[in-house]
Amino acid sequence: MKWMKKLAIASTLTATLFTFQTQIADAASFKHTVKSGETFYKISNHYGVPISAIQRINNRYNFTLYAGERITVPHIPTSYERDLLARLVYAEAKGESYAGKVAVATVVLNRVDSTLFPNTVAGVITERSATGHYAFSPVQNGTISIAADAESKRAVQEALMYRGKGGQSLYFYNPKTAQSTWILTRPTTIKIGNHVFAK
Repeated sequence: MKWMKKLAIASTLTATLFTFQTQIADAASFKHTVKSGETFYKISNHYGVPISAIQRINNRYNFTLYAGERITVPHIPTSYERDLLARLVYAEAKGESYAGKVAVATVVLNRVDSTLFPNTVAGVITERSATGHYAFSPVQNGTISIAADAESKRAVQEALMYRGKGGQSLYFYNPKTAQSTWILTRPTTIKIGNHVFAK
């Protein structure tokens, strides 16, 4: 029966999202105390986070650091979150170009690094609006439970490598299917395939 299938999908989705959220509970952005002689390069290598992402989240675009100062290190996605993000990319950008897939992954990472959204990948992906709807339709309709393809996984890796660069897009939408008039008021950063990216 259709209702039983929908119930099974919803139960699986809830269990999956709960697992992802509990796995990354302690993985949010954190403070690092700069030691004598440390540079953005050394901190970047130590944590495996791009220099551009560290500079962006701290609003610091010069390379001078002082011993004793505290800087924020962006959230480092776990393997669980990388898979969740790849599933989102696959569901949201199926049929789009590789560049379009990278751009969708970048929107999620930009949200993680923004004070306007949750500071973890899973938190951003599973965020709900005041009306109770999920921010991303694949979470709402359950298609995020479908395994990602190799290209979507590669797109996530590339987005992580270049984290902190780009047009600072926080939103994307398909103008042919968008139901929100608010999203149309956001400044456009780039158009790729069927998607408009905005900030």
